[in-house]
Amino acid sequence: MKKLLAGLLGLILLFVIAGAVGTFIPVPFATEPLSNRIEPTPQRILVLSNPIHTDIAIKLDPYLIADFGFLEEAGIQLQHPDAQWLIFGWGGRSFYLETPTWADLKPLPVLRALTVDQSVMHVDLAGAIDETQDWVTPLTIDNEELRYLLEFIGASFARTDGKVKAVGSYGEFDRFFEANGSFNALFGCNTWTAEALRMAGLKTGLWNPLPQSLALSLRLFNPDNTSEALTEALKLPHNPASF
Repeated sequence: MKKLLAGLLGLILLFVIAGAVGTFIPVPFATEPLSNRIEPTPQRILVLSNPIHTDIAIKLDPYLIADFGFLEEAGIQLQHPDAQWLIFGWGGRSFYLETPTWADLKPLPVLRALTVDQSVMHVDLAGAIDETQDWVTPLTIDNEELRYLLEFIGASFARTDGKVKAVGSYGEFDRFFEANGSFNALFGCNTWTAEALRMAGLKTGLWNPLPQSLALSLRLFNPDNTSEALTEALKLPHNPASF
């Protein structure tokens, strides 16, 4: 029993050290200067956090609706008059689907989250989001970077004969979809968010397993993009509910 506990504590310590080191190593090491891009147009995106998970919110407009129109067939109401943001997240199928709130926490989904699980994309709608809240990290990218971000998100959906497959929901305005890639404790929802943000021209840490480490790396390596909101993001925030 003592050896088991010692081994478990050793793994936890290794995870903490790796997470700390990964936070302070910037990726990518170099980025293309903004001046080399053609007619950049500022675009606002949001990183939404809770104590263990992050999502990316993108402002709904006709171009986004056209790119992700396939979601409407699965019940995502992109044309809803109150919808202002489209929210994307990636995670483990068992934990994601079976744990809508902390009260629903069960041993088996936790075990799968700590080992290996199938992945899913979660898509949700939101109305107005208060960007001053501590669970919101506002970021500004340009139109070309937004295109790369959307391509990455789109490629995260698994497709059969060109179509996505919905596998559940929490309520009326969200859906889960089969996704590409396998979820595990090393490469989970927050590392997916970090990779997506890097596709959008932002720098993150080499490995960001937790929302707090991702927020810190964004603040360290994107000082001209981030604000005091990131200081608040290092706290334990809460996810917004659908409208």
